[in-house]
Amino acid sequence: MTGAAPAGDDIADRVAAAVIAVPGVAFLHGGVFGEIGTYLPGRRVAGVAVRDDATEVHIAVTTDAVVRDTADAVRRAVRAVVDKPVNVLVEDVVPVDSPQAGSDPSESSEPGGGTPAP
Repeated sequence: MTGAAPAGDDIADRVAAAVIAVPGVAFLHGGVFGEIGTYLPGRRVAGVAVRDDATEVHIAVTTDAVVRDTADAVRRAVRAVVDKPVNVLVEDVVPVDSPQAGSDPSESSEPGGGTPAP
């Protein structure tokens, strides 16, 4: 699924920043093949699909996080940025001390937005 930012390129960046700030979120997850993202001129924001009808966010959470509570907190954080339904999908759970935890792979040029390999 891909998305295009309808009202300015920065909405996907603002959504990504709101998501990464939520405790328990390890990183935005671009999907197995990097298929989840919003494409902007010269780059993409992995793990965020901004569409006309909804915003979809794919995340990895840390093992110390309560998955449902973290997803709810992400939904609330994104709703403060967009005025449409927010769908949160937890794609992975990673150790707190994982090198990816706390990183922002949405800025990566890697396929999949820096999604860690299995």
